[in-house]
Amino acid sequence: MEFWLSFLPIIIYILLIVLLVVGIIIGIKTVGTLTKVEKMVDDVNEKVSSLKFFFDIIDFASDKIALFADNFVGVIANLFSKKFFKKKNKNKEGTEEDE
Repeated sequence: MEFWLSFLPIIIYILLIVLLVVGIIIGIKTVGTLTKVEKMVDDVNEKVSSLKFFFDIIDFASDKIALFADNFVGVIANLFSKKFFKKKNKNKEGTEEDE
């Protein structure tokens, strides 16, 4: 029993030291990986910012096309609604005069 009482703490301390060393190595590798990822993200941001002009042109063009389409649909809808409402109003006026 005395053997286990003196031997087990030594094994536990050795395992804790190994765990601490492995944790430090993983931490250092993680910092290195994060540095590489940060460089890559900065590179992507530079490339996207160089294309910002083209994105702005596409955005402007799509806004104008959408505005034109909305106006066109609005005009067509107004023409149809005036035509249909005019017939209904004439029918209502005609029935009122008959009574």
